[in-house]
Amino acid sequence: MQSEFRALGLPTHLLQVVDELGFDALTAIQAQTIPVLLAGRDVIGQSQTGSGKTVAFALPLLARLGEARRSLQTPRALVLCPTRELCAQVARTLRQLGRHSPGLRVLALAGGESMRAQLSALSRTAHVVVGTPGRVLDHLRRGSLQLQDVSTLVLDEADRMLEMGFQEDMAQILAHAPAERQTAFFSATFGRSVEALSAQYQRDAVRVTVASDRSEEAAITHLYATVEQPDKLALLRASPQLQAASSALVFVSLKATVPLVTRALCDAGLSADGLHGDMLQPERDLALAKFRNGSTRVLVATDVAARGIDVESLGLVVNYDLPTRFDVYVHRVGRTGRAGKTGIALSLATPREATRIAALGTALEIRFEPLSQESPQLGAAPTAQSTQSHEPAAMQTLRIAAGRKQKLRPADILGALTGEAGGLEGSQIGKIEIHDHFSYVAVAKRVSREAQRGLSTGRIKGRRIPVALLD
Repeated sequence: MQSEFRALGLPTHLLQVVDELGFDALTAIQAQTIPVLLAGRDVIGQSQTGSGKTVAFALPLLARLGEARRSLQTPRALVLCPTRELCAQVARTLRQLGRHSPGLRVLALAGGESMRAQLSALSRTAHVVVGTPGRVLDHLRRGSLQLQDVSTLVLDEADRMLEMGFQEDMAQILAHAPAERQTAFFSATFGRSVEALSAQYQRDAVRVTVASDRSEEAAITHLYATVEQPDKLALLRASPQLQAASSALVFVSLKATVPLVTRALCDAGLSADGLHGDMLQPERDLALAKFRNGSTRVLVATDVAARGIDVESLGLVVNYDLPTRFDVYVHRVGRTGRAGKTGIALSLATPREATRIAALGTALEIRFEPLSQESPQLGAAPTAQSTQSHEPAAMQTLRIAAGRKQKLRPADILGALTGEAGGLEGSQIGKIEIHDHFSYVAVAKRVSREAQRGLSTGRIKGRRIPVALLD
Protein backbone atom coordinates (compact mmCIF):
# COMPACT_ATOMS: atom_id res chain seq x y z
CA MET A 1 0.00 0.00 0.00
CA GLN A 2 1.28 3.47 -0.87
CA SER A 3 2.31 5.46 2.15
CA GLU A 4 -0.29 7.97 3.34
CA PHE A 5 2.59 10.42 3.85
CA ARG A 6 3.01 10.71 0.07
CA ALA A 7 -0.35 12.41 -0.24
CA LEU A 8 0.75 15.28 2.02
CA GLY A 9 2.92 17.05 -0.56
CA LEU A 10 6.12 16.72 1.46
CA PRO A 11 9.47 17.41 -0.23
CA THR A 12 11.22 14.45 -1.85
CA HIS A 13 14.06 14.32 0.69
CA LEU A 14 11.57 13.96 3.55
CA LEU A 15 9.54 11.30 1.72
CA GLN A 16 12.77 9.35 1.22
CA VAL A 17 13.36 9.29 4.99
CA VAL A 18 9.72 8.39 5.65
CA ASP A 19 10.07 5.41 3.31
CA GLU A 20 13.37 4.33 4.89
CA LEU A 21 11.84 4.44 8.36
CA GLY A 22 8.90 2.34 7.21
CA PHE A 23 6.27 4.97 7.98
CA ASP A 24 3.03 4.08 6.26
CA ALA A 25 -0.19 5.14 8.00
CA LEU A 26 -0.62 8.55 9.60
CA THR A 27 -1.75 8.78 13.19
CA ALA A 28 -4.85 10.86 13.83
CA ILE A 29 -2.92 13.89 15.12
CA GLN A 30 -0.56 13.73 12.14
CA ALA A 31 -3.37 13.46 9.59
CA GLN A 32 -5.17 16.47 11.03
CA THR A 33 -2.25 18.80 11.76
CA ILE A 34 0.44 18.21 9.11
CA PRO A 35 -1.61 19.63 6.18
CA VAL A 36 -2.59 22.66 8.28
CA LEU A 37 1.00 23.32 9.33
CA LEU A 38 2.27 22.88 5.76
CA ALA A 39 -0.24 25.55 4.75
CA GLY A 40 1.35 27.95 7.23
CA ARG A 41 -1.51 28.11 9.71
CA ASP A 42 -1.14 28.23 13.50
CA VAL A 43 -2.20 25.04 15.28
CA ILE A 44 -3.17 24.09 18.80
CA GLY A 45 -3.08 20.30 18.89
CA GLN A 46 -4.15 18.00 21.69
CA SER A 47 -3.73 14.25 21.76
CA GLN A 48 -2.63 11.56 24.17
CA THR A 49 0.97 10.66 24.96
CA GLY A 50 2.53 8.42 22.33
CA SER A 51 0.25 9.54 19.50
CA GLY A 52 2.97 10.85 17.19
CA LYS A 53 2.94 14.56 18.03
CA THR A 54 6.68 15.03 17.46
CA VAL A 55 6.53 13.77 13.88
CA ALA A 56 3.36 15.85 13.41
CA PHE A 57 5.26 19.10 13.88
CA ALA A 58 8.76 17.95 12.83
CA LEU A 59 7.91 17.12 9.21
CA PRO A 60 6.19 20.47 8.43
CA LEU A 61 8.94 22.34 10.29
CA LEU A 62 11.64 20.70 8.16
CA ALA A 63 9.60 21.16 4.99
CA ARG A 64 9.18 24.88 5.70
CA LEU A 65 12.92 25.38 6.19
CA GLY A 66 13.36 24.80 2.48
CA GLU A 67 16.36 26.03 0.58
CA ALA A 68 16.42 29.34 2.47
CA ARG A 69 18.12 27.68 5.43
CA ARG A 70 21.44 27.48 3.55
CA SER A 71 21.97 31.24 3.74
CA LEU A 72 20.74 31.76 7.28
CA GLN A 73 23.01 33.04 10.02
CA THR A 74 20.47 32.62 12.83
CA PRO A 75 17.88 29.88 13.58
CA ARG A 76 14.81 29.56 11.42
CA ALA A 77 12.85 27.39 13.85
CA LEU A 78 12.57 27.11 17.65
CA VAL A 79 11.02 24.25 19.64
CA LEU A 80 10.47 24.71 23.38
CA CYS A 81 10.25 21.62 25.62
CA PRO A 82 9.80 21.28 29.39
CA THR A 83 12.69 18.88 30.13
CA ARG A 84 16.18 17.98 28.97
CA GLU A 85 15.02 14.48 28.13
CA LEU A 86 12.27 15.70 25.82
CA CYS A 87 14.70 18.19 24.21
CA ALA A 88 17.06 15.33 23.43
CA GLN A 89 14.24 13.19 22.02
CA VAL A 90 12.85 15.97 19.81
CA ALA A 91 16.32 16.93 18.55
CA ARG A 92 17.04 13.27 17.79
CA THR A 93 13.79 12.94 15.82
CA LEU A 94 14.49 16.12 13.84
CA ARG A 95 18.00 14.93 12.95
CA GLN A 96 16.64 11.52 11.96
CA LEU A 97 13.91 12.97 9.74
CA GLY A 98 16.32 15.55 8.31
CA ARG A 99 19.18 13.18 7.54
CA HIS A 100 18.80 13.74 3.79
CA SER A 101 18.74 17.53 4.22
CA PRO A 102 22.35 18.52 3.38
CA GLY A 103 24.00 20.63 6.06
CA LEU A 104 21.04 20.66 8.42
CA ARG A 105 22.11 21.54 11.97
CA VAL A 106 19.83 20.93 14.94
CA LEU A 107 21.05 22.28 18.29
CA ALA A 108 19.69 21.32 21.71
CA LEU A 109 19.90 23.97 24.45
CA ALA A 110 18.96 22.60 27.86
CA GLY A 111 19.85 23.49 31.43
CA GLY A 112 22.36 21.34 33.29
CA GLU A 113 24.65 21.19 30.26
CA SER A 114 27.85 23.10 29.51
CA MET A 115 27.14 26.76 28.74
CA ARG A 116 30.57 27.09 27.13
CA ALA A 117 29.84 24.25 24.70
CA GLN A 118 26.46 25.77 23.85
CA LEU A 119 28.01 29.20 23.25
CA SER A 120 30.55 27.59 20.93
CA ALA A 121 27.81 25.73 19.05
CA LEU A 122 25.73 28.91 18.71
CA SER A 123 28.69 30.72 17.16
CA ARG A 124 28.07 28.51 14.12
CA THR A 125 24.82 28.38 12.18
CA ALA A 126 22.04 26.30 13.73
CA HIS A 127 18.92 25.99 11.61
CA VAL A 128 16.71 24.54 14.34
CA VAL A 129 17.06 25.13 18.09
CA VAL A 130 15.34 22.81 20.58
CA GLY A 131 15.51 24.07 24.13
CA THR A 132 14.10 24.37 27.60
CA PRO A 133 12.60 27.80 28.37
CA GLY A 134 15.10 28.71 31.09
CA ARG A 135 18.22 27.99 29.05
CA VAL A 136 16.81 29.57 25.85
CA LEU A 137 16.03 32.73 27.82
CA ASP A 138 19.56 32.72 29.28
CA HIS A 139 21.00 32.77 25.75
CA LEU A 140 18.60 35.49 24.62
CA ARG A 141 19.71 37.69 27.52
CA ARG A 142 23.38 37.03 26.72
CA GLY A 143 22.80 37.87 23.09
CA SER A 144 24.18 34.47 22.03
CA LEU A 145 20.82 33.46 20.51
CA GLN A 146 18.91 35.59 18.02
CA LEU A 147 15.34 34.87 16.94
CA GLN A 148 14.80 37.46 14.22
CA ASP A 149 14.73 34.81 11.48
CA VAL A 150 12.46 32.36 13.30
CA SER A 151 9.48 31.53 11.09
CA THR A 152 8.25 28.47 13.03
CA LEU A 153 7.89 28.31 16.81
CA VAL A 154 6.64 25.15 18.53
CA LEU A 155 5.67 24.73 22.17
CA ASP A 156 5.81 21.00 22.86
CA GLU A 157 4.02 19.84 26.03
CA ALA A 158 2.82 23.39 26.66
CA ASP A 159 0.75 22.38 29.67
CA ARG A 160 3.77 20.82 31.36
CA MET A 161 5.83 23.99 30.88
CA LEU A 162 3.11 26.03 32.51
CA GLU A 163 2.85 23.56 35.39
CA MET A 164 6.61 23.86 35.93
CA GLY A 165 6.36 27.65 36.28
CA PHE A 166 7.77 28.64 32.88
CA GLN A 167 4.93 31.00 31.96
CA GLU A 168 6.97 34.21 32.34
CA ASP A 169 9.98 32.70 30.55
CA MET A 170 7.76 31.53 27.69
CA ALA A 171 6.15 34.95 27.39
CA GLN A 172 9.55 36.64 27.15
CA ILE A 173 10.77 34.16 24.53
CA LEU A 174 7.62 34.58 22.44
CA ALA A 175 8.08 38.35 22.65
CA HIS A 176 11.58 38.01 21.15
CA ALA A 177 10.29 36.12 18.11
CA PRO A 178 9.00 37.92 15.01
CA ALA A 179 5.31 38.79 14.95
CA GLU A 180 5.06 37.22 11.49
CA ARG A 181 5.65 33.58 12.34
CA GLN A 182 3.88 30.26 12.56
CA THR A 183 3.16 29.16 16.14
CA ALA A 184 2.15 25.64 17.08
CA PHE A 185 1.14 24.38 20.53
CA PHE A 186 1.13 20.63 21.16
CA SER A 187 0.23 18.83 24.35
CA ALA A 188 -1.56 15.87 25.87
CA THR A 189 -3.89 18.10 27.90
CA PHE A 190 -5.04 21.72 27.71
CA GLY A 191 -6.19 23.88 30.59
CA ARG A 192 -7.29 27.50 30.82
CA SER A 193 -3.68 28.71 31.04
CA VAL A 194 -2.79 27.12 27.70
CA GLU A 195 -5.96 28.52 26.14
CA ALA A 196 -5.00 31.99 27.39
CA LEU A 197 -1.47 31.60 26.01
CA SER A 198 -2.89 30.56 22.64
CA ALA A 199 -5.27 33.51 22.55
CA GLN A 200 -2.39 35.91 23.22
CA TYR A 201 0.32 34.50 20.96
CA GLN A 202 -1.42 32.65 18.14
CA ARG A 203 -3.39 34.00 15.19
CA ASP A 204 -6.58 32.30 14.08
CA ALA A 205 -5.22 28.97 15.29
CA VAL A 206 -6.77 25.74 14.04
CA ARG A 207 -7.82 23.67 17.04
CA VAL A 208 -7.26 19.91 16.67
CA THR A 209 -8.40 17.58 19.44
CA VAL A 210 -7.86 13.87 19.03
CA ALA A 211 -9.92 11.87 21.48
CA SER A 212 -8.33 8.98 23.33
CA ASP A 213 -8.30 5.87 21.21
CA ARG A 214 -10.33 3.36 23.21
CA SER A 215 -8.73 0.49 21.32
CA GLU A 216 -5.31 1.69 22.49
CA GLU A 217 -6.58 2.15 26.04
CA ALA A 218 -7.92 -1.39 25.95
CA ALA A 219 -4.38 -2.56 25.18
CA ILE A 220 -3.33 -1.48 28.69
CA THR A 221 -4.31 -3.59 31.66
CA HIS A 222 -4.60 -1.39 34.77
CA LEU A 223 -3.73 -3.27 37.96
CA TYR A 224 -3.51 -2.07 41.54
CA ALA A 225 -2.39 -3.46 44.87
CA THR A 226 -3.14 -2.07 48.32
CA VAL A 227 0.03 -2.27 50.41
CA GLU A 228 1.62 -0.42 53.29
CA GLN A 229 4.52 1.84 52.28
CA PRO A 230 7.29 -0.25 53.96
CA ASP A 231 6.06 -3.38 52.15
CA LYS A 232 6.05 -2.00 48.61
CA LEU A 233 9.55 -3.21 47.77
CA ALA A 234 8.81 -6.80 48.68
CA LEU A 235 5.60 -6.79 46.67
CA LEU A 236 7.30 -5.21 43.66
CA ARG A 237 10.23 -7.63 43.70
CA ALA A 238 7.89 -10.63 43.87
CA SER A 239 5.34 -9.45 41.31
CA PRO A 240 5.05 -11.77 38.29
CA GLN A 241 4.50 -8.70 36.12
CA LEU A 242 7.97 -7.33 36.88
CA GLN A 243 9.59 -10.73 36.54
CA ALA A 244 8.05 -11.25 33.11
CA ALA A 245 8.57 -7.75 31.66
CA SER A 246 11.43 -7.34 29.20
CA SER A 247 11.48 -3.65 30.14
CA ALA A 248 9.72 -1.73 32.89
CA LEU A 249 9.54 1.88 34.03
CA VAL A 250 9.00 2.41 37.78
CA PHE A 251 7.86 5.87 38.88
CA VAL A 252 8.54 7.28 42.34
CA SER A 253 7.67 10.69 43.77
CA LEU A 254 10.94 11.60 45.51
CA LYS A 255 14.51 11.73 44.21
CA ALA A 256 15.70 10.08 47.44
CA THR A 257 13.53 7.04 46.69
CA VAL A 258 15.22 6.35 43.34
CA PRO A 259 18.50 4.84 44.65
CA LEU A 260 16.66 2.89 47.38
CA VAL A 261 14.33 1.12 44.93
CA THR A 262 17.09 0.71 42.33
CA ARG A 263 19.44 -0.94 44.81
CA ALA A 264 16.70 -3.28 46.09
CA LEU A 265 15.83 -4.41 42.56
CA CYS A 266 19.51 -5.00 41.73
CA ASP A 267 19.87 -7.03 44.92
CA ALA A 268 16.90 -9.11 43.75
CA GLY A 269 18.75 -10.02 40.56
CA LEU A 270 17.27 -7.45 38.18
CA SER A 271 19.32 -5.19 35.93
CA ALA A 272 18.02 -1.82 37.17
CA ASP A 273 19.12 1.79 36.97
CA GLY A 274 17.82 5.13 38.24
CA LEU A 275 17.01 8.53 36.76
CA HIS A 276 16.31 11.78 38.63
CA GLY A 277 16.90 15.51 38.36
CA ASP A 278 20.08 15.71 40.46
CA MET A 279 22.07 13.46 38.14
CA LEU A 280 24.66 15.00 35.83
CA GLN A 281 23.71 15.08 32.18
CA PRO A 282 26.21 12.38 31.10
CA GLU A 283 24.79 10.11 33.81
CA ARG A 284 21.25 10.75 32.61
CA ASP A 285 22.21 10.16 28.97
CA LEU A 286 23.86 6.85 29.88
CA ALA A 287 20.93 5.65 32.00
CA LEU A 288 18.47 6.41 29.19
CA ALA A 289 20.68 4.89 26.50
CA LYS A 290 21.06 1.62 28.41
CA PHE A 291 17.32 1.47 29.03
CA ARG A 292 16.45 2.20 25.42
CA ASN A 293 18.85 -0.41 24.07
CA GLY A 294 17.79 -3.17 26.46
CA SER A 295 20.96 -3.35 28.57
CA THR A 296 18.89 -2.25 31.57
CA ARG A 297 15.55 -3.96 32.10
CA VAL A 298 14.13 -1.63 34.77
CA LEU A 299 14.44 2.14 35.06
CA VAL A 300 13.39 3.77 38.34
CA ALA A 301 12.57 7.42 37.76
CA THR A 302 10.92 10.53 39.06
CA ASP A 303 8.43 12.32 36.83
CA VAL A 304 11.27 14.15 35.11
CA ALA A 305 11.34 11.01 32.94
CA ALA A 306 7.62 10.89 32.21
CA ARG A 307 8.14 12.94 29.09
CA GLY A 308 10.97 12.38 26.68
CA ILE A 309 11.57 8.66 27.13
CA ASP A 310 11.19 6.92 23.81
CA VAL A 311 11.35 3.17 24.42
CA GLU A 312 10.04 0.55 22.03
CA SER A 313 7.95 -2.30 23.44
CA LEU A 314 7.77 -1.06 27.02
CA GLY A 315 5.70 -3.79 28.63
CA LEU A 316 5.20 -2.46 32.16
CA VAL A 317 4.79 0.85 33.96
CA VAL A 318 4.74 0.77 37.76
CA ASN A 319 3.40 3.61 39.89
CA TYR A 320 5.48 2.80 42.96
CA ASP A 321 4.16 6.07 44.35
CA LEU A 322 0.67 6.93 43.15
CA PRO A 323 0.49 10.28 41.33
CA THR A 324 -1.70 12.99 42.82
CA ARG A 325 -2.89 14.31 39.44
CA PHE A 326 -4.98 12.49 36.85
CA ASP A 327 -2.98 13.85 33.90
CA VAL A 328 0.30 12.63 35.45
CA TYR A 329 -1.15 9.10 35.53
CA VAL A 330 -2.04 9.43 31.84
CA HIS A 331 1.47 10.60 30.94
CA ARG A 332 3.11 7.82 32.95
CA VAL A 333 1.11 4.86 31.68
CA GLY A 334 1.06 6.26 28.13
CA ARG A 335 4.57 4.81 27.76
CA THR A 336 3.16 1.26 27.42
CA GLY A 337 0.53 -0.43 25.28
CA ARG A 338 1.57 1.45 22.14
CA ALA A 339 1.71 0.64 18.42
CA GLY A 340 -0.79 -2.18 18.70
CA LYS A 341 1.04 -3.93 21.55
CA THR A 342 -0.31 -4.75 24.98
CA GLY A 343 1.01 -3.34 28.23
CA ILE A 344 0.45 -3.37 31.96
CA ALA A 345 0.17 -0.43 34.37
CA LEU A 346 0.62 -1.49 38.00
CA SER A 347 -0.16 0.98 40.80
CA LEU A 348 0.88 0.41 44.42
CA ALA A 349 -1.50 2.25 46.73
CA THR A 350 -1.36 2.55 50.49
CA PRO A 351 -4.63 1.91 52.36
CA ARG A 352 -5.11 5.68 52.69
CA GLU A 353 -4.88 6.00 48.90
CA ALA A 354 -7.58 3.46 48.08
CA THR A 355 -10.05 6.22 47.30
CA ARG A 356 -7.59 7.72 44.82
CA ILE A 357 -7.63 4.53 42.77
CA ALA A 358 -11.42 4.78 42.58
CA ALA A 359 -11.17 8.46 41.63
CA LEU A 360 -8.65 7.71 38.87
CA GLY A 361 -10.91 5.02 37.46
CA THR A 362 -13.92 7.32 37.43
CA ALA A 363 -12.13 10.37 36.00
CA LEU A 364 -10.24 8.50 33.28
CA GLU A 365 -12.97 5.92 32.55
CA ILE A 366 -10.65 3.00 33.10
CA ARG A 367 -11.18 -0.23 35.02
CA PHE A 368 -8.66 -1.12 37.71
CA GLU A 369 -8.24 -4.80 38.51
CA PRO A 370 -6.75 -6.03 41.79
CA LEU A 371 -3.30 -7.57 41.49
CA SER A 372 -3.71 -11.34 41.37
CA GLN A 373 -0.77 -13.20 42.88
CA GLU A 374 0.27 -15.10 45.92
CA SER A 375 1.12 -12.49 48.53
CA PRO A 376 4.88 -12.30 49.14
CA GLN A 377 6.32 -12.37 52.60
CA LEU A 378 6.22 -8.64 53.09
CA GLY A 379 9.40 -7.00 54.29
CA ALA A 380 11.45 -10.14 53.69
CA ALA A 381 14.72 -10.24 51.76
CA PRO A 382 14.54 -11.80 48.30
CA THR A 383 14.94 -15.55 48.29
CA ALA A 384 17.25 -17.46 45.99
CA GLN A 385 14.21 -18.74 44.12
CA SER A 386 12.77 -15.26 43.54
CA THR A 387 16.17 -13.95 42.45
CA GLN A 388 16.67 -16.76 39.95
CA SER A 389 13.25 -16.18 38.43
CA HIS A 390 14.36 -12.83 37.00
CA GLU A 391 15.69 -13.09 33.46
CA PRO A 392 18.87 -11.01 33.04
CA ALA A 393 19.09 -8.35 30.34
CA ALA A 394 20.09 -9.92 27.04
CA MET A 395 22.15 -6.94 25.90
CA GLN A 396 25.14 -5.03 27.23
CA THR A 397 26.27 -1.53 26.31
CA LEU A 398 29.57 -0.45 24.77
CA ARG A 399 30.55 3.20 25.15
CA ILE A 400 32.66 4.52 22.28
CA ALA A 401 34.67 7.69 22.99
CA ALA A 402 33.59 9.51 19.83
CA GLY A 403 30.32 10.92 18.61
CA ARG A 404 28.59 13.44 16.41
CA LYS A 405 31.33 16.05 16.83
CA GLN A 406 33.89 13.53 15.57
CA LYS A 407 31.70 12.78 12.52
CA LEU A 408 30.89 9.28 13.73
CA ARG A 409 27.75 7.72 12.25
CA PRO A 410 25.73 4.60 13.15
CA ALA A 411 26.88 2.99 9.91
CA ASP A 412 30.53 3.41 10.97
CA ILE A 413 29.89 1.57 14.25
CA LEU A 414 27.81 -1.13 12.58
CA GLY A 415 30.49 -1.65 9.96
CA ALA A 416 33.23 -2.00 12.58
CA LEU A 417 31.20 -4.45 14.68
CA THR A 418 30.31 -6.68 11.74
CA GLY A 419 33.71 -6.32 10.10
CA GLU A 420 37.15 -7.59 10.97
CA ALA A 421 37.40 -5.62 14.23
CA GLY A 422 34.21 -6.89 15.83
CA GLY A 423 33.35 -10.03 13.95
CA LEU A 424 29.71 -9.92 15.09
CA GLU A 425 26.59 -10.94 13.24
CA GLY A 426 23.94 -8.31 12.62
CA SER A 427 21.52 -10.13 14.93
CA GLN A 428 23.96 -9.64 17.83
CA ILE A 429 23.88 -5.84 17.53
CA GLY A 430 21.13 -3.70 19.01
CA LYS A 431 20.34 -0.01 19.17
CA ILE A 432 23.08 2.50 18.31
CA GLU A 433 22.93 6.04 19.73
CA ILE A 434 25.22 8.87 18.68
CA HIS A 435 25.70 11.75 21.14
CA ASP A 436 27.99 14.77 20.78
CA HIS A 437 31.18 13.19 22.14
CA PHE A 438 30.16 9.61 22.97
CA SER A 439 28.27 6.81 21.27
CA TYR A 440 26.45 3.86 22.81
CA VAL A 441 25.74 0.54 21.16
CA ALA A 442 24.01 -2.53 22.56
CA VAL A 443 25.51 -5.93 21.78
CA ALA A 444 24.45 -9.40 22.87
CA LYS A 445 25.82 -9.98 26.37
CA ARG A 446 27.33 -13.35 25.45
CA VAL A 447 29.68 -11.67 22.94
CA SER A 448 30.08 -8.27 24.60
CA ARG A 449 33.62 -8.80 25.94
CA GLU A 450 34.87 -10.06 22.59
CA ALA A 451 33.22 -7.10 20.85
CA GLN A 452 34.84 -4.64 23.27
CA ARG A 453 38.29 -6.16 22.81
CA GLY A 454 37.89 -6.26 19.04
CA LEU A 455 36.83 -2.63 18.73
CA SER A 456 39.48 -1.44 21.19
CA THR A 457 42.33 -3.09 19.29
CA GLY A 458 40.82 -2.55 15.85
CA ARG A 459 39.68 0.58 14.06
CA ILE A 460 36.42 2.46 13.68
CA LYS A 461 36.28 4.64 10.58
CA GLY A 462 40.02 4.15 10.23
CA ARG A 463 40.82 5.35 13.75
CA ARG A 464 41.67 3.79 17.09
CA ILE A 465 38.95 4.86 19.51
CA PRO A 466 38.70 3.84 23.19
CA VAL A 467 35.75 1.51 23.85
CA ALA A 468 34.46 0.63 27.33
CA LEU A 469 32.12 -2.19 28.36
CA LEU A 470 29.53 -0.84 30.80
CA ASP A 471 27.96 -2.85 33.61
